Order: sequence, then C-alpha cells, then structure tokens
Amino acid sequence: MAATASPGAGGVDGKPRTSPKSVKFLFGGLAGMGATVFVQPLDLVKNRMQLSGEGAKTREYKTSFHALTSILRAEGLRGIYTGLSAGLLRQATYTTTRLGIYTVLFERLTGADGTPPGFLLKALIGMTAGATGAFVGTPAEVALIRMTADGRLPPDQRRGYKNVFNALIRIAREEGVPTLWRGCIPTMARAVVVNAAQLASYSQSKQFLLDSGYFSDNILCHFCASMISGLVTTAASMPVDIVKTRIQNMRMIDGKPEYKNGLDVLVKVVRYEGFFSLWKGFTPYYARLGPHTVLTFIFLEQMNKAYKRLFLSG
Repeated sequence: MAATASPGAGGVDGKPRTSPKSVKFLFGGLAGMGATVFVQPLDLVKNRMQLSGEGAKTREYKTSFHALTSILRAEGLRGIYTGLSAGLLRQATYTTTRLGIYTVLFERLTGADGTPPGFLLKALIGMTAGATGAFVGTPAEVALIRMTADGRLPPDQRRGYKNVFNALIRIAREEGVPTLWRGCIPTMARAVVVNAAQLASYSQSKQFLLDSGYFSDNILCHFCASMISGLVTTAASMPVDIVKTRIQNMRMIDGKPEYKNGLDVLVKVVRYEGFFSLWKGFTPYYARLGPHTVLTFIFLEQMNKAYKRLFLSG
C-alpha cells in the first residue's frame, strides 16, 4: 500500500509513491478502450474485407476504401461503429488480463537483486501473457466478428445482436457455451505471433536505422522503427487473423460447420480466393495498429497524471 507522504518526499520506505497494481491494470484496460473508440471503423473494414469473397463468391469489396464507402452509403455513419460494445469488452478483458499476467510473471522472474529477466525470457513472458489474454477475450472477439459481419448479410440472414451482452447470451443459449470460445486457438496463436514479431522486428528495425547513420536514438527513430515493426507484425499475423475471423463467423450447414479447423480455412482460402487473399484487409489492419498503440499510451499517461494529482499529492 502507498504510504501517506508527499510525492516529493517519497513513501515511508524512501521509494516514490506509485498507484496500486489494480489501478494500473484498470487504467491499462480503460486506455485500450478509449483508443478503440477511434479505431473501431478500421476493425470493421478489416473484418468485412476478410469475409469478402468467402466460399468462392464474388468479392463484395475491391479495396479497403471501397469497403468503407460502401458501408457508409448502405449503413450510415452509425454503421461503421457496429460492434463497438464488443470491441470495448475485448479491450477490457484482453488488455487487462495481458497486463496483469505480464506484470505478475515479470516480478516473479526478476532476480532477488532486482535484475530484470533477459530478452528471451521477456519475450516468453510477453507471448504467455498475450495468449492468456487472448483466451479470456475470445468471447468478446466472437461477438465482435459476428456483429461487424452482420451488415453484409441479407436482412433475413442477419443475427441482429443488439449489443455485446445480448450477443454473448444468445450465442450461449442458441449454440452452446463452448461456441463463445470458438476460434480460441487461432486467436491465441495470433497473440503469440504478434508479440514475437513486434519484439524481434522492433529491436532489429531500430538497430538498422541507427546503423544507417541518418538517425539518432530519439522519438523519430522510435516512431520509424515502430512503423516498420507494425508492417512486419501485420504481414506475419494476418494469415492467422483471417483463420480466426472465418472460424468465429462460420455457420452450421446441414448440421456441419463450414470449416473443420484452421488448416481447412487456409486451404479453402488459397484454393478458391488465391494465395494473397490471406492478407485481405492488410491496409486497415496496419492503419489500426499504429494509432491504437499511440492513443492507448496517450490515454494511459493522462489517467496516470490525473491519479497522481488527485490521490498521490499533498
């Protein structure tokens, strides 16, 4: 617990006062939710692109821009925010769990002398935390995929979920509780791939930029390295992401699922839609990655400052 001393003087143990872990986890989830409000339209476009042309049908959307304009024209401004409640719940569950698991494991594996874990161990902690968070957040993912996909279907085929909680209740009641975790394996695999790709590509990109002689270790270098890392991460994770999207949105046809497993999705996409269809929705996925990260940190910083001003001062 924090001691009752001024921030400048530090706590009773001489260390500066900080917010409790529970508050850090809460702020992490809230920051992710705040960022989601701004990038939700990109998530919707990405999901629609990944479902476009499914089952050897003619592609509904030629490009991401075509998808966005088509959705705005057919469903209006509110249409591009379809599934926002599910996106917010996904952040509340996934981000908070991931942050909590990472913090606990990081502290457990820190040496008695305060030596932090090495790079490989930190990577393993990150992948473990990401996979665990993805498992917890899978029900919200399923609801999000279905809600964002609904507008592309004929009115008589739409599921018509009112909000994320209505979606979760109906899925559990109509299809069984296990359906809420449909696609959890590719969801967890995507989290592992994203964490691994980000860690490896960011450090390599930063070193490459510094070695070029045109950059110094400053915010511009960090930004450029982040953009390169985002490009690599998007390219590496999109085939897993389309598997997740297709499985979570699939219906039962004559009592049988559209896809047997993730491998079946990959084979059918490549066979009927072409190899590069595995990267459908690349532009909105990549465009979402940067702003969501930046906005998350901005919101997190503001909440931390407000907490310190209100509860840790004086």
